[in-house]
Amino acid sequence: MKILVTGGSGLLGQYLNIFLSKENEILSTYNRNIGNCGQYNSAKVDIRDSDALLRVFKSFSPEIVIHTAAISDTIVNSEISPKDVYDVNVNATFYIVKLCREFNAKLIYTSTDLVYAGYRGSYLKEDAKLIPLSLYAETKLMGEVKIQEALDDYIILRTALLFGFGLNHSRCHFQFLFKQLSKNIPVKVFIDQYRSPLSLFEAAKLISEMVKKDLHNEIINFGGPERVSRYELAERLCELKGFNKNLLIKVKLDDMPELPKVEDVSMNIEKMKSFGLVPKPLNEMIKNVIDKAY
Repeated sequence: MKILVTGGSGLLGQYLNIFLSKENEILSTYNRNIGNCGQYNSAKVDIRDSDALLRVFKSFSPEIVIHTAAISDTIVNSEISPKDVYDVNVNATFYIVKLCREFNAKLIYTSTDLVYAGYRGSYLKEDAKLIPLSLYAETKLMGEVKIQEALDDYIILRTALLFGFGLNHSRCHFQFLFKQLSKNIPVKVFIDQYRSPLSLFEAAKLISEMVKKDLHNEIINFGGPERVSRYELAERLCELKGFNKNLLIKVKLDDMPELPKVEDVSMNIEKMKSFGLVPKPLNEMIKNVIDKAY
């Protein structure tokens, strides 16, 4: 199939390039950083540039668009304005939706588990209450709404905490955690935020399987099989890699009031599994990350 990947140089995008290129014709877009896109058919595109996007669609005519490009910072800083976040996460998404409709392409959209109300309990299903607490989560939910209102063929993935080793310039907290522990440097980890972690490697593999399936107009919890706190995830890493658990400093969400207080957005993934998309156990995913990178 012909698959267009937005955010191809991002944390997930670079893994998607690797997996999707094995059996498909891909066009991977990037903006400021090229990442591994230079190894594949790629184009430098600012997704806020509607003319550039139109040229990409006209020249490539994708059958599937996997839209991962976003501003994902949970705290807006001086370098990123709320308008920037809205333009990228909402306006650009809406234009991509219109192009998908015009060119008859299926859209796979990576949303976030952070759209859920983080105080409603564990293992949330897709119909659980939605209360995004950050501008990032709010704009991702707005993207979901625009997709459902305007498109006839889509898959919305409410993506869990992704962990692993970012390629090239891309980084995530798990990578920072690994490096600190490997140098015997203490690191702070939340004990009271619960997620359903999914490795970058596993996420890309599952999406590469998903594009082969006849799925339409679905909202899917896209995560791992276990509910763990960030501290428990760090403990698992210590156990599997032999790091010193005493280096883990327990902190609570209240200790960092500048961050959105999202306590529990662990997800029920039975719907995902019903489509034959079954992630590996958490320990196996962690071990796979370690073995692939080191």
